[in-house]
Amino acid sequence: MNIKKEIVLFFCFLLGLSIQAQDMQEGFTNLEKGEFAQAEIFFSKILKTYPDNKTAKLCFGRAVGLNSSPEKATVIFSELLKTYPDDFEIQLNYAECMLWNKKFSDAKPYYLGLIAKYPESFPALLGYANTLSNLKEYKEALVYVNKALAVSAKNPNALVSKKYIRMGYANQFVQQEDYDSALYLLDENFEDFPKDKETLMNKVNIYLMTKDEKNATKIYQELAVTKKDSLFSLNGLSLVAHIAERDSEALSIAEQALKKSQHIEDAKLQNQTKERYVQALIWNKKYKEAAIKIKEYQAGNPNENWVFALSATLGMYRSDFKESITDYQNILANDAKSFDGNLGISNAYFANGEPLKAYKAVDITLKIFENQKDAVGFLKKINENFTPSVEEKLSYSFDNGKNEAYATNTVFNFPISTKWTFLGKYQYRKTENTVTKNSATSNDFELGAQWQFHPKINFYVLLGFSNAQSFVSRYSQLLADVFFKIKPLKLQDLEVGYKRDIQNFNADLVSREITADNFYFNYNIGTNFKLGWFTQYFYSTQSDNNKRNLLFTSLYYNFLSKPILKAGFNYQFIAFQKQVPIIYFSPSKFNAYEIFIDFLKDERSTESNTIFYTLSAATGFQYIENDAKQSTYRVQAKFGYKFSDRFLVNFYGVKSNIASATAAGFQYTEVGLRLRWMLTSKPLFKVKKDKE
Repeated sequence: MNIKKEIVLFFCFLLGLSIQAQDMQEGFTNLEKGEFAQAEIFFSKILKTYPDNKTAKLCFGRAVGLNSSPEKATVIFSELLKTYPDDFEIQLNYAECMLWNKKFSDAKPYYLGLIAKYPESFPALLGYANTLSNLKEYKEALVYVNKALAVSAKNPNALVSKKYIRMGYANQFVQQEDYDSALYLLDENFEDFPKDKETLMNKVNIYLMTKDEKNATKIYQELAVTKKDSLFSLNGLSLVAHIAERDSEALSIAEQALKKSQHIEDAKLQNQTKERYVQALIWNKKYKEAAIKIKEYQAGNPNENWVFALSATLGMYRSDFKESITDYQNILANDAKSFDGNLGISNAYFANGEPLKAYKAVDITLKIFENQKDAVGFLKKINENFTPSVEEKLSYSFDNGKNEAYATNTVFNFPISTKWTFLGKYQYRKTENTVTKNSATSNDFELGAQWQFHPKINFYVLLGFSNAQSFVSRYSQLLADVFFKIKPLKLQDLEVGYKRDIQNFNADLVSREITADNFYFNYNIGTNFKLGWFTQYFYSTQSDNNKRNLLFTSLYYNFLSKPILKAGFNYQFIAFQKQVPIIYFSPSKFNAYEIFIDFLKDERSTESNTIFYTLSAATGFQYIENDAKQSTYRVQAKFGYKFSDRFLVNFYGVKSNIASATAAGFQYTEVGLRLRWMLTSKPLFKVKKDKE
């Protein structure tokens, strides 16, 4: 709040001193009009002729203090108090000077002392209210600004102070996510200032945060009272459309605004319109057009933060994280307290695999912008990656070979730093053939760790054993899973590893104690034009001297991002060295072709108290050996609810007649329940942000 505009400039008129020959009306007028430099010159001349004139000294002190030299004003008022220690007007000026110097904690008890002596003093009451407001003690500030208004009803300066106190108080409620209380306070401002623009802006920001499209649109339309304001409103309406996930509409509005901005002579508003237009291009994945515009704007606006921010945003969308980091560093070099710069670079560091730097940047953001919702939300996002968790999955499956299975699978993650995580897995599986009555159980235990030794490379190792008991035997076997997760290039993910497991799909397989050593890789290539390609290859050697080659590849196109809608083509090839169809599905050659469609809302992108889901369907043909082609289908569904940041539940089901779905080559159905808990609200280790 600007104290200069809130306190009535009347002190100099209330002094009961005779000015006689010297006419100071011109200086008084300068102070009233806010012409503090002229007032300082005027009263300095008066004091050369009349050095002991209290009125001139007092007004000179005000002019000096309000003309950006509050420290000098403090000296002037302190000297006056030595000469006139009980002069109330000088005391009031001295108190106000503390506000100019931002010494709010010192001003608070001083004003209280003045109010104790003069409880009906309007300037003392208003000054104290403004002091409390600057200390963010808004509730008490409202009490005292109302007391000031009781002394001087409808006083314009007190009403302005009250407006800003309400706005500050409302912001506190916003930080606490008590949006109803914040909106109630802001609405009270309209009693004194109907259709106040600043208050409307505060309200629309709340509606944007809460994704209240209807009310945000209403306010932006209400704000459009002039040509400039209508342009500002169009920029806001474009953002509203984006928040409502209507990005095509957002771009259409931004294009309309860009055309309109050519007829508005306001450079700042023109730049804001250009900024929104490029943002809309990025939202619509029109990256080439956005890059061309950014280059154009950089030429005309070198070293401007809004252009750096656009370049950084484009880099984040295109996964050019290092370029984004450079852009955000340029923003912070210009303005170390920039919100976009501090939170933006935190996002970029995290996306680039540098969590310690991300933690440091978001901490700086929250020190500058206390409890800011986006920063708090991003800190939660980082913490989720390093918070202990446990996941439990219960399932029941059956096939048309009369095999049934009940299983429980538990996965435990325990991070001890941003680089190291302990892992644990336990699986219990019981399977039975309802015709032969052959049954078997297995208990698999694995322990291991994850190590991020490079921002782009994670190493995983899990070792354990399987205790199995079938209708004819009992044994233990070693289990192993060792692999690397690598990001070789942007939009690419590679997993390379070795896995040792046991064929335990049905009781007969468990009884044969067949182990497999699998060498594999998974490779996914994304693009900035919505096309993707995933490939998986397994080479397996088994303890029964059989060998297997498996290739799966999928070419897909992303039609939507929120919710995700993608479709594509899958191909699968399997070849075993030996054919043992009586024991397990082992063709010399197997080919499957299918088209698929996936529609999903990812649990990682949902907020608390929201649903998430997956609907997937595929159909095609399979060729087993030289047999005639067979039609295939696959249907998969998941439906879940995220109760909080720490707990979610989902049900799922899978049904398929693709031969490769089971080791026996049967039609297969599985249903299950999955639960996931974050065991604590944040990481258990102390994050050392001073070094990587």
